[in-house]
Amino acid sequence: MVRSDRQMADQQAREFLRRQTVIHAGTCDASGWPYVVPLMYVYEGGDLLYLHTGNHQGHFLANVRENPHICLQVDEPGPLQRGQPSPCNSALVYGSVIAYGTVQVLDGPAANQKKTWFFDRLLDKLHEPLSAYQQPGYPMLNRIILYEVTLEMITGKLNVGLQH
Repeated sequence: MVRSDRQMADQQAREFLRRQTVIHAGTCDASGWPYVVPLMYVYEGGDLLYLHTGNHQGHFLANVRENPHICLQVDEPGPLQRGQPSPCNSALVYGSVIAYGTVQVLDGPAANQKKTWFFDRLLDKLHEPLSAYQQPGYPMLNRIILYEVTLEMITGKLNVGLQH
């Protein structure tokens, strides 16, 4: 990282990652073209993170099957601090985390149990009670794909603004 004075400590970066809801997942296709997509995710700590997509044969799934390497990015923008004498002297307050790892599709007999866990955690994260829905549980689990990411590197950056 070029600006080491902005680097988050590992625990701070993991806590930042735990709090966010949408992550940008970058993969590459067989020709080497990058593909980035925003996905809902759950991270509770440690080296595992979970994402999901619908049960369709899209770019993300094809890329994961071709190459398991993944780059993940989350951010939380803050206000712009106006500097003088020009906009070039201004600073945007923000936090961001970038993580690298490998991803695999979870399937088999235990997949539905893990999918239920995922949606329970996701609803908790969104402060959304399951009881608010007409149909209890998750009757469409067979129509989603759950991915498990093994995190290999996490870095975080915090810009507090003009105090830099």
